[in-house]
Amino acid sequence: MCRLISIVLCFLVVSDLRADDWPQFLGPTRNLRYTGKGIADKWPVSGPTVVWKKRVGKGLAGAAVSGDKLIFFHRVGDEETVECLDPETGVQNWSQSYATTYRDNYGMDEGPRGTPAIAGGFVYTHGAQGVLQCLDLKTGKVVWRVDTKKLHGSRKGFFGRACSPLVEGNLVLLNVGGPKAGIAGFDAKTGRTVWTATKDEAGYASPVAATIDGKRLAFFYTREQLMVVEPKTGKMVLSRRWRSRNELSVNAATPIVSGNRILLSTSYGVGATVIEFKGQKVKTLWSADGVMSSHYSTAVESDGFVYGFDGRQETGQRLRCIEMLTGKVRWTVDDMAAGTVMIADGKLIVLTQDGELIMAPATPNGFTQSGRSQILGFHTRAYPALAGGLFFARDGRQLVCIDLRSR
Repeated sequence: MCRLISIVLCFLVVSDLRADDWPQFLGPTRNLRYTGKGIADKWPVSGPTVVWKKRVGKGLAGAAVSGDKLIFFHRVGDEETVECLDPETGVQNWSQSYATTYRDNYGMDEGPRGTPAIAGGFVYTHGAQGVLQCLDLKTGKVVWRVDTKKLHGSRKGFFGRACSPLVEGNLVLLNVGGPKAGIAGFDAKTGRTVWTATKDEAGYASPVAATIDGKRLAFFYTREQLMVVEPKTGKMVLSRRWRSRNELSVNAATPIVSGNRILLSTSYGVGATVIEFKGQKVKTLWSADGVMSSHYSTAVESDGFVYGFDGRQETGQRLRCIEMLTGKVRWTVDDMAAGTVMIADGKLIVLTQDGELIMAPATPNGFTQSGRSQILGFHTRAYPALAGGLFFARDGRQLVCIDLRSR
């Protein structure tokens, strides 16, 4: 565990990062794996304990937690609002807001989509209208604020800007999606644009960083393609087109990097592919539709197996396990709504869009649930967070804190 924390600290400038924090989108290293221990093997018949609930505004952004601070990003009235809460009690420490006029073209949620990032004593958020900002973690004071729409022509797309910022070294990396900057790196201290690359529109995936063969790389999934760049400079290392010919399609799942392999997945008749870095060469291991075709949620990899949702959200999805190396399906569960999945203490923690929380051992040998409880209402689409054994999730009306700790 100490080695894992050291690795994380080398690449993320995170203040007081602990093994059981969840300081950004998809967790400490953006792989949906909780590195803390002590998660209960099963729940009471009545379900896990609800520690607190809080009424919230609009939004699809998940929570971020570092130590005794939980950061929550939502829309209250006509303002995008960042709140700092006590994760144990839900009591507010500070709040910071700015005006927004964002309107959704399809009558969907009009709040922010991107999950905040906590790093180096600061909070970074990216709103639906394209505002990227940095706040002081202790006080909520604005350090800097950048309008990516005005600066780089960030496009609205179908459902607004959804990229969750990634803090990598001294930069904030973002899928901008503008003709002046498809992807970009911003100075974490000042907000100054350090580099830009491509003119691709943004997808709904967020970037992830990883080290392959000793080289630090950033992986972006735009509306058009996978782009692998050097995070300090934006220099292109690899691009791989992976999208549907359907103009109404979206790319939403964050690339999964495991060792020197990358899994890229989308829906709309395209499916998944795994590519492998071999020195200076890149090899495609497999490509197939209907194996792990991720519509909007990112799958999680552990010990060479990938757990996630296959299929379109509107037409029915399947929770399944596949072998990352071959694409072989190990098991499938059909009777489950779409949702998100993470791994914690050897267990799958699934949150469906119908608000059900489900737990099962993370094993390729089959799916046997050990807990199932209704914790939220329908339209639960935001990614949850797990920190200190407490599970934080939201639907369209409330944020809840659920105790998953073993006794």
